[in-house]
Order: sequence, then structure tokens, then C-alpha cells
Amino acid sequence: MERLNMAGDPGDAPEVGEGGIRSVLTMGSLVAPSGNEVQFAEIDGKIIGLYFAANWYPKCEAFTPVLGAAYEQLKERGAGFEVVLVSCDEDRPSFERFHRTMPWPAVPFGDLRCKKRLSERFQVEGIPHLVVLAPDGAVVHPDAADLVHRYGERAFPFTAARVAELEADDQRKYASQTLEKLFSINGKEYLNGGNGQVPISSLVGKTVGLYFSASHCAPCIKFTTKLAAIYSSLRGKAEDFEIVYVPMDREEDGYLRSCSDMPWLALPYDGVPSLALARYFDVREIPTLVVVGPDGKTVTRDGRNLVNLYFDMAFPFTDAHIRLLQEAEDEAAKEYPQSLRHRGHRHELSIVSEKSGGGPYICCECEEQGLGWAYQCIACGYEIHLRCGQNAEGGSAGTA
Repeated sequence: MERLNMAGDPGDAPEVGEGGIRSVLTMGSLVAPSGNEVQFAEIDGKIIGLYFAANWYPKCEAFTPVLGAAYEQLKERGAGFEVVLVSCDEDRPSFERFHRTMPWPAVPFGDLRCKKRLSERFQVEGIPHLVVLAPDGAVVHPDAADLVHRYGERAFPFTAARVAELEADDQRKYASQTLEKLFSINGKEYLNGGNGQVPISSLVGKTVGLYFSASHCAPCIKFTTKLAAIYSSLRGKAEDFEIVYVPMDREEDGYLRSCSDMPWLALPYDGVPSLALARYFDVREIPTLVVVGPDGKTVTRDGRNLVNLYFDMAFPFTDAHIRLLQEAEDEAAKEYPQSLRHRGHRHELSIVSEKSGGGPYICCECEEQGLGWAYQCIACGYEIHLRCGQNAEGGSAGTA
């Protein structure tokens, strides 16, 4: 989440749970997206979600329609739920543009004191953030954004008991998961292939990658090219591997563009992103590659990172196989010099492992992902793959 900053004097905050929701929202009234006043009588007696967000942060832009869909469904049910925007926007026009994308009221933009007080009271350090309050002002959940993202309106009323029910239901689903059941979440019985429809049953017994992507996403375009090369390599080796495109496109034209760049199967497009599968696997960003094993159970949700790290050697993506790759990498690292100079950096680079300061990084030479072993400048944070240090022109060995 993005850290936030709100100006204004905090003032003295009354205790949560004393005096109802008006002890929390102490201004005279709220403001509707139209700019009209909203009186507290309209939200009294409801469960309230205080939504801390800003238009300038992409994760808020992505989460707002998810929250909006849950809000409308709960409204149709008469569930007694209301959302109040607590804006972190830096100017009034930005606040008003962002607020007009929402169906709920907001704390007036100019009430900086109230917004600062709410942020401090509920220890909001990042956005998007959704504090759920009972009608008496008591905290039901300190941040239900993850719950809404994962479960939508089913998360209501956001209590610990409801969360426990949902998590237990998840465990039952995962334990009995099969490919057929996975695709039934989206109501599909077939996939789109280059030569027509392909029955889902034809994938049973294979390792299957579920590729969540979209044509409007620049990182997706870049990763699709790499994944296509790895797919071709594995198919050439006669590995029992298939990929299914799970569209997150906003329109059909985008879906068709995506499919034209992909040599694998695709879920049919229904006019909207495939949110049901995305929610099932808790997909928060794209591209994401979820790998399902021959038994229909999830092998990893981290397929994208594994592909970036190990290319086609990542197959079949199991924990045991990845451990073997890591052990081989540890052994190979013993043959590399302990330091070197690289053309891209003025300081000497030292070899590091995950245990000695290495971690996830983006290689400054090839701009691909790395993990653990690297040549690193401790002072500057410059990092490159071991192979890039060995292969790059201008690299020179230091201490052996």
C-alpha cells in the first residue's frame, strides 16, 4: 500500500464506540458525489466503511470498482451498509473527479482536521484502506480492503466469525479442487483454441498455467513474449504443459488483441474481466501466472516470478523442483569470483546470496528479475545477475 500524508491539526478524538457514528464523523454533514449535502440521518444505524483512498494511486483506482460492485450488491440486499470516502487527494478538482466515480458520500474535502483525526485514530498508514465500523462506532474490522477484494459482498458483515466461515469454505474448495471445478467458477465447459473450441476435459492430467493478463497492461505485453518462448520450448520437449489465458481485458477488442499474441488456449470473453477466477486465486496484479498440477491442485501462484528466474527450467514448478534449482545455483555460485567491476557501475561489486544480503531485485544489466545470488554494490544498491556479470562486456574479475 502507498503511505499517505494528511495535513491539519489532529484535535482531540472521542473514544470509538461512544456516541455512535457521529462520535467518529464529527463534521456537520457529508457530501454526495453530486456535491449536495448528505445528512447523518441517512446513514445512522448502518455498518459504515471508511474508505481511505486517492485518485493518484493506481491500487485505489483498481480497488474502487471492486468495492463499488460489492456496495451495490449489498444495497440491493438491503444489508444496511454504507461507505464514506476519506479522500487523500491533494487538490479539490482531483477529489471531485475521483468522488464522481463512486456512489457513496464523502467527508468534505476542506475538512482537513477531520481527515487527519480519522487517519490517526484508525492508524491508517497506507491506501486503499477500509475501516469497518458498527452502528455504535465500534471497530468491526481495522482494514477490510483485502476481504472485499477476495470475497466481494460475501465478506459482509466483516466480523471475525464471518471471516472464519469464508476461510474454512476456501480450504474445503482448495482440498477438492479440480480443473473442471475451477473453470466452472466462470461457467465454462470449453476453451477457445486456434482451431475452434477445446473441451476442458482435454487438459485433465496436464500441468496447466492460468495466465491472468490484459492487452492494456505494458508489463503483461513484455511478459507474454517471454512466456510464449518458454511455452514453445516446453512443447518442443513434449512436456505435458498447457497455458490458458484468463482475460482481464476491459473490452472484447483488447481480448482479441491479446489472443492474437498468444499461442495457447483462452477462456471465452463475456464482456467483462474474469473476476471470479481472479478472486478465487486472490490475484491482485497482472500479469499473474497460477500453475495447476496434473491432479488439479494449485502448485504455485508465483509462476511469473519462477519463469523470470528459471525460464523453462522452472517446469513443473513444484516446491521440490525449485529447491533442486536453488541448490544447483548455490553450487554454481562457488565458481564465480567474489567481486568484480562492471561497465555499468563505478564501484566494485561483491557477490551476495539470499543469506548474506541478497533478495528480490531487478538486474541493472538485463532488467530482468533476480532473487538471492547477485553482484551487488552495498553502497548504491546496484545489482546484477551472476550470469550478467560474467557475460557482459567490460566486466572484470576481482578477488577470487
